[in-house]
Amino acid sequence: MFGEHQDYLKLPVIAAAINLRILITGEQRNDAKFHIHLPDIDSEEILIPPKKNAEFHYERESDYFRSVYNVLKRIGIEYEKGCDCTVQGDIPINSGTGSSSALTVAWTKFLIEASGNPEKKFKDPEYIARLAYLAEVEEFGEPGGMMDQYTAAVGGITYIDFADHTKTKPMANRLGPFVLGDSGEAKDTKEMLSRVKLGVLGATERIEKENQDFDLRTVSSHSLEQYRQITGAAQFEVLRGACLNRDITQTAKSQFQKEEFNHQEFGRLLSEHQEVLDKLLRVSTPKINLMLEEAIEAGAYGGKINGSGGGGCMFVYAPENTKGIAEAIERAGGKTYIVRVDEGLESELSSE
Repeated sequence: MFGEHQDYLKLPVIAAAINLRILITGEQRNDAKFHIHLPDIDSEEILIPPKKNAEFHYERESDYFRSVYNVLKRIGIEYEKGCDCTVQGDIPINSGTGSSSALTVAWTKFLIEASGNPEKKFKDPEYIARLAYLAEVEEFGEPGGMMDQYTAAVGGITYIDFADHTKTKPMANRLGPFVLGDSGEAKDTKEMLSRVKLGVLGATERIEKENQDFDLRTVSSHSLEQYRQITGAAQFEVLRGACLNRDITQTAKSQFQKEEFNHQEFGRLLSEHQEVLDKLLRVSTPKINLMLEEAIEAGAYGGKINGSGGGGCMFVYAPENTKGIAEAIERAGGKTYIVRVDEGLESELSSE
């Protein structure tokens, strides 16, 4: 919702889980293999666990089935037998809706359940989120943050502060439906994340050499102009965008905490966030901008691009005329999903 491109800068975000999900079902085998059926992409994976003191070698980029196994093995998770399992979902893939994080969170929980490990910490969704982050981001040296993993695991609407130790705070859900629109435009997540992240961090590093008291979390966005000559134009724009998005996130947090929730103001803040993402961070696209314009013209309260940007999805808050707004987005070339805020990680162990 608020804080796109903020989590990896240790800045707070407000994020929401929605009712598009990944489902993993499975049953124990008589051998050590994990046979993973992937009907949504007409594929499969067969994992033959390595010897006791060895780990899987990765066969491709983002080899999450193996990376989760390796991360869990390092903390002592062991398996007597493997599983036959099926992975299915209705989340748009590579579209900024956190499909890879939902997968790694679900797979992490599935493997822990399959191990039968009774330790209490493995019941904690935040701990599951942390393990999934290690497997998805740290294991492959990728530039992303932890927002998607924590949101998928914890669920609902959550204020997440990534400074020092990650802290989550649930926000009351007073929201109606949204319309999610997939532009169908391919996006380069790593390029977008790297450009914005390295731009802000590079600007911060330059400024700190001149002013050791500079703090990205507290510097006033109105006082940034004095640093333009230090950073250069490109870095200054993404730095300014990060500070403005930080401020919008705090305004939104205050809105959630008010006794009377202003739905129109919530939508306006989404659109204000989009303006920064488009004009300063330059992560939106003409097609997504058109989809947003058509949706707002049809009655949406506001909206923004979702995820790293450069393509993928947008969403609008549409508590009224939801179907008509979805049709407007479709006329602009998007594929739509009417979604609501939903719960996070859930698991069920059959007694059979």
